[in-house]
Amino acid sequence: MAILTTPNKIELYRLMVLREALKLEMHGIKRSARGRTSYSLLKDEGFTGSRQGVLDQVIAYIEKAKNEKE
Repeated sequence: MAILTTPNKIELYRLMVLREALKLEMHGIKRSARGRTSYSLLKDEGFTGSRQGVLDQVIAYIEKAKNEKE
């Protein structure tokens, strides 16, 4: 089990969760009946474009962050 002890690790984990939620939204499954979509949350983080474009950007960002850690 991994322990998230730094703000960078916590933020990376949050983006990974939003990535998976966005994938589900693209298939028509909602994360919550209320509240904001993961797509809108990611757009507020600075990602732009369509849902697929945002997903591609998030995947690239996560991979880059993982590679920098190593």
